[in-house]
Amino acid sequence: MTRMIILALIALLTVIDQIIKFFVIKDIMPIGELPVLNGILRLRYVENTGAVFGSLQNSTTVLIILTSVILVACIFLLMSKKIDNKFLFSSLLLIVSGGIGNLIDRIARGYVIDYIEFLFVNFAIFNFADCLVTVGAFSMMGYLIVDLIRDLRKAKNEEL
Repeated sequence: MTRMIILALIALLTVIDQIIKFFVIKDIMPIGELPVLNGILRLRYVENTGAVFGSLQNSTTVLIILTSVILVACIFLLMSKKIDNKFLFSSLLLIVSGGIGNLIDRIARGYVIDYIEFLFVNFAIFNFADCLVTVGAFSMMGYLIVDLIRDLRKAKNEEL
């Protein structure tokens, strides 16, 4: 995949995240919340000054620095063509896109705008960027576990 396409996909997903957050600020923030599926899902405006599941509250500077370092390393990997597996590459692309979306919020506002709330479980309120990071991270972990198992089986077969 060319560098321009990589950057375009990252930009597209990041812009989608920021557009959604623009409308959340414009339409949801004034009313606080909007029921979507009764008893299942609602959109609720929340200013999150922390990280995942409310950890590191009010640590914006630390989160900006940590996220920036991780993003620079991940973008370097994407641009260097060191990752030849398309599934792993796509996972990293999702993580970077979501990370940039939330980093923009932290730098511009001092907090991340969250808005998706499931009502049928006690779970954190999250946003589109969080979804990108989560799907990318779980996909990457799944790939790495399968790859590790494959390598262990191969090593075991070579011993026999």
